[in-house]
Amino acid sequence: MADLAVHTTPIPGLLVVDLPVHGDARGWFKENWQRAKMVALGLPDFTPVQNNMSYNAEAGSTRGLHAEPWDKLIGLAHGRIFGAWVDLREGPTFGTSFTLEMGPEKAVFVPRGVANGYQALEADTAYSYLVNDHWSPEARASYTYLNLADETVAIDWPIPLDEATISDADAAHPRLADVTPMPPRRVVIVGAKGQLGRALQAVYPDAVAVDVDELDITDPDAVAAFDWHGVGTIVNAAAYTAVDAAETPEGRKLAWSINVDAVRNLVAAARAHEATLVHVSSDYVFDGKAEQHTEDEPFSPLGVYGVTKAAGDALVATWPRHYLVRTSWVIGEGRNFVRTMASLAEKGVKPAVVDDQFGRLTFTTDLAAGIAHLLATGAPYGTYNLTGDGAVRSWLEVARQVYTLTGHAASDVSGQSTEDYAAGKVVSPRPRHSALALDKIKATGFVPRDADAALQEYLANG
Repeated sequence: MADLAVHTTPIPGLLVVDLPVHGDARGWFKENWQRAKMVALGLPDFTPVQNNMSYNAEAGSTRGLHAEPWDKLIGLAHGRIFGAWVDLREGPTFGTSFTLEMGPEKAVFVPRGVANGYQALEADTAYSYLVNDHWSPEARASYTYLNLADETVAIDWPIPLDEATISDADAAHPRLADVTPMPPRRVVIVGAKGQLGRALQAVYPDAVAVDVDELDITDPDAVAAFDWHGVGTIVNAAAYTAVDAAETPEGRKLAWSINVDAVRNLVAAARAHEATLVHVSSDYVFDGKAEQHTEDEPFSPLGVYGVTKAAGDALVATWPRHYLVRTSWVIGEGRNFVRTMASLAEKGVKPAVVDDQFGRLTFTTDLAAGIAHLLATGAPYGTYNLTGDGAVRSWLEVARQVYTLTGHAASDVSGQSTEDYAAGKVVSPRPRHSALALDKIKATGFVPRDADAALQEYLANG
């Protein structure tokens, strides 16, 4: 009896599972799906929601080739089959095939977009498959098909197809040259008109991009009614970021609505549709006492904005398939600190800038690239810090860099304390230290740009 094991194949994501089959005079028993053991061995935690059975009365009964818009795990209950799989997803492995004769001692995990076909080798063959989405006529409309007799793939069926039992529909499927590859699951960008939302659209030009005027994410009914069919990733770039206004009665309500209520609604949508949720958080969830913050530091927000972001983070963590990307001092298209300083420099203004708050700038192009990296590489789910790299600066130092890089005197910018800046104003308390440790994101293979170099490039490009 083989030990439980998971093996890769030439088709990315298509996995063969060796199953221990325990037999005696009565018959046999096996664990066809054992989440804890199989996930530990590399099988995706694909959260099946439906179990289907296929009974084949005679040897030669042949089904396929169907690429479906969900993942599935197929296993035998009785008999033996010849299985054939062909990658029909967009990408370099399109058309790659794999075959295997299997009985109860094998299972195969078939990822979305990989066509599968099965030929019964014995009478009374029955196999089952677990899938992670519910079948419907609408879902079937998004299948991608390949002809069982395609000459390019050239599957060597043990029972010749002219002797096999095949449905008319399967016999009419197109050849590989006429197959339109199955596209990846859709990406939805929420908060598409913001600085980060615009940068994300450049990385994901085919994404569904919506803003709050198109989808009221604070309304649970509106979020539930949105067309999430075929969505694999939700990127939440929406946030209430008016940190000082959040300290007012009206601002407090808005901050809670957008940073907490809306996040709860998006988590519910991700859970209902088995989508990965990417959520962007802030250094404001910390009090800034530590000079550098790691991903596992406990929350200690100082103001309303920080409290709402921490609450949103806690909600995101309730859905396992999440990337919580924590950042600080974000700079992108539109109004921001760097643009303000450059404008003041051009006008000959000599501003006073806070000199006792420290961090690193984060440019939205780098933030979007880091998010895309996590998704593309399948990095472990969880929280990742993502800011610019390099030296930690004060806001005063950044302002003086802007003046210098735009051809003005750094000495035109003077320093002031946080207390002096806040005097007589409604101002949110701010963390003194906003630098975030970057070791975890770097361990995935993504190295953020040096913030000083990125600032120079940003200003040079206008």
